[in-house]
Amino acid sequence: MGPKPDERHLHDGIAPPRSEPAPACTALNERIESNDQPAATILNPASPLSLSSASHNLLLLSDSALPLGSFAFSSGLESYLAHRPSRPIPSIYPFLSLTLASIASTTLPYLLAAHKDPSSLLSLDDTLDACTLCPVARRASIAQGRALLTLWERAFRGTVSAASPASLALASFAKEFKGVGSASWELDGPKGHFPPVWAVLTAAMGISAKESAYAFLFNHAKAVLSAAVRASVIGPYQAQGILAAKWLRDEIARCMETNWEVRVEDAGQVVPLMDLWIGRHEMLYSRIFNS
Repeated sequence: MGPKPDERHLHDGIAPPRSEPAPACTALNERIESNDQPAATILNPASPLSLSSASHNLLLLSDSALPLGSFAFSSGLESYLAHRPSRPIPSIYPFLSLTLASIASTTLPYLLAAHKDPSSLLSLDDTLDACTLCPVARRASIAQGRALLTLWERAFRGTVSAASPASLALASFAKEFKGVGSASWELDGPKGHFPPVWAVLTAAMGISAKESAYAFLFNHAKAVLSAAVRASVIGPYQAQGILAAKWLRDEIARCMETNWEVRVEDAGQVVPLMDLWIGRHEMLYSRIFNS
């Protein structure tokens, strides 16, 4: 007995199963099989929304996991808290504003000069070493600069052009540095201060001077706020709120604008108390940071 009229209508509306894949499926399978890359990569080709290599490198250098040892330094915050006459925990905003002004006035001219002329890295490093009077700040700058130079040698050097002026300057500087030896910070020769090494490295990675300076100051603020969290001055959510706030962006922009045209010969400390706080850090009875 054949199907009823209604059942025949249903059977006619149902397509028979495909014995062969559709042309689109066949083409996709052929592309996947003929390519060693994952299917997700093929299905999402490069588009105008993809980041440039400079933007990617900027995000890389802004990572908190960058092995520079910045977490070991409070940039004078611990000493500032210990030397306050009143015991209540103060607001972090005044200190953060002062430390940004201090780091910008003492290092930003060197950073911008090194980014503009990478071949001057050795002389700028020597000048900055002579002009950094606070031994604690000097050690912190050298420790982070040498860590960044090691990071360049072991991780970043192979990802950029080796023929660029900045890459050649870093290679020459690293050769000079290895020739002197890094056992003592008091030896003659290159010291590896953080700001000029940062500048030339960012230039080698295609990052502009403006982005390099902004990231340098932003990372400094991030390190200070991280120290403030561990010192129980603020909580982690408040720290992230400050990093995201317009106030911090305006402070960094103001520091950059103030020191953008300052020559290396005119660079100097605008917050003398900062050198006192950092310098007296070694005299604290107990401490959890290196500076």
